[in-house]
Order: sequence, then C-alpha cells, then structure tokens
Amino acid sequence: MKSAKFIHNPKAGEGSEIEHKIVSSLLKAGYTCSYSSTKEEGWEKLEAGEEDFIVVAGGDGTVRKVVIELLNKRLPIGLIPLGTANNIAKTLDLPEDADSIIQGWSAQRTRPFDLGRIYNLKEEKFFLEGLGFGVFPKLMRAMQKEGKKKEIPDKKLRTALELLHDIIMTYEARTCRIQIDDAEYSGNYLMAEVMNTRSIGPNLNLVPFADPGDGEFEVVLIAAAQRDQFANYILSKIMGKEEPAFFNILKAKKLKIYWEGVHLHVDDAYIKLSKAIEIKVELQPDAVRFLTVEH
Repeated sequence: MKSAKFIHNPKAGEGSEIEHKIVSSLLKAGYTCSYSSTKEEGWEKLEAGEEDFIVVAGGDGTVRKVVIELLNKRLPIGLIPLGTANNIAKTLDLPEDADSIIQGWSAQRTRPFDLGRIYNLKEEKFFLEGLGFGVFPKLMRAMQKEGKKKEIPDKKLRTALELLHDIIMTYEARTCRIQIDDAEYSGNYLMAEVMNTRSIGPNLNLVPFADPGDGEFEVVLIAAAQRDQFANYILSKIMGKEEPAFFNILKAKKLKIYWEGVHLHVDDAYIKLSKAIEIKVELQPDAVRFLTVEH
C-alpha cells in the first residue's frame, strides 16, 4: 500500500497544524497522499484505482462518517484518533501518537470490523459502536443543551460523566423486550445497549474484552435494581479509577429490540422517534478493515 487518501476533520485536534504533521509523517513513511477536509464538498470522492488505503484523522463521529460513506469501496482504513472519547481507536488498541500509528502500518496488517445493519429506522441504517436506549440518549440530549463549549478532552469527559451520574440517580426505568433467536428477554431497565466496541460515550468500558470482528454483538442490559451499582461505576470513573463493570451481557448476531420510549442513539447520533417501535438489527461480519499496529 503506497497511495493514501487522507481525510481529516479540521475541528479535531490542532487543526491545520496536525494536518501538516500527519502529511509529513505519511511522506516520511514512504506514502503518497491526497488530502480532503470533511468540512468541504466532495471529500468522499476517490480517484478510481489510485488509492490503496484511506487515512482518517478525527474522532468517532468522523470515523463513522467516512466508513458509512465509503463502505462499498472496500479499502483498508488507517485511523488516527483526534477526538474526545476515541472509543473505536481504543477498541482497536491504537496508540495515541500519530507517528507511532503510521510507522506501524508498514506490516500492512488489517483487522476485521463488523457493522450493525439497522432495519425499521429511517434515520440511520448502520452503526459501528452501538445502538441503545435509556440513560445514554438522555445524556446526549443534556450535552446538547450544554452547548458546544470548547473544552479540553479530559474536562469534557468529566463533565459528561458527572451529568450521567445525576441522570442515573433520577432516571425512570423503562420496559424493554429483546428477542435473540428463539429466546426473549424482558424487564425494566435503565439502559439497553447493542454494542460492537468495548466502550461507548464518555469511555464507558462496559464490555472490556469485546472484539468488533468476532461476528457477534454484546447486548448490555442494566436493570433498575442495578441503579446504585451503575452510579458507583460512574463515580469511580469520575474519581479517575477504572473499576470492572459487571452487568448483564447477551451475545447476538441478530436481534429485535423494543423500548418503551422514543429516545435512542445510533453511535454519536441522538434520535427522537415519533412513537416507540421495534427495531431489528443484524450483524454484517467483516464489513470494514482497519490497519493495525503491533505493540
């Protein structure tokens, strides 16, 4: 792989300064590259047969945007995390330093990454990280009301965790039904998450051993009876401690999920439905390939 299409979110990281650093590192590593900003029209256009792989520099939202837009191109993706949470990069065990990542691509190893295909939902058709209901969509709404204040990533994560802790303590549990194969699970829950990555949102490490290329989702259910346990997990994170999270986890390749409410999220997109509906989700195995870095 010699020629890269470099796609960058200029609002992530240090703007044009990080752009120049990455281009310099790519050239130093022996790659040629063309550059596109996600804020400009036509960023998704590729020269037929001229690019060997795609380089994406940005946060989880940027990665999702590029993957979904260029899904049918089937080109390997090199990810340089520049966002706040970087849940996808953390799941891929990528280092934080761009130079280390780019140098690590020399072995040209790739890692499969499954996608979730969503049915019965007109707003979104795929997810990389997860789809879910309950306290997390409510957190997203609260963060939107907070506005887009410019904060350093660590402070932004702490703000989100503090808001989430307050939400957990007051959230009214909702009825949820999930059908996996011939089995049905139901109850009153604070959260129901269909996860493909180890963590979601403000680095909620709910499935620490998840493999996004293993051909299965992890469905995380946090019951009303686990409110204090969940709140204490968030409190530990606020205090800088990463305690193990022990919640109910189901494995699934496809499922149907009904939540008694109209608020949900798909990756970093908050969605409000007109009414509660049953959503069908199917796993698409090995839909994307990410370049890996050996440690």
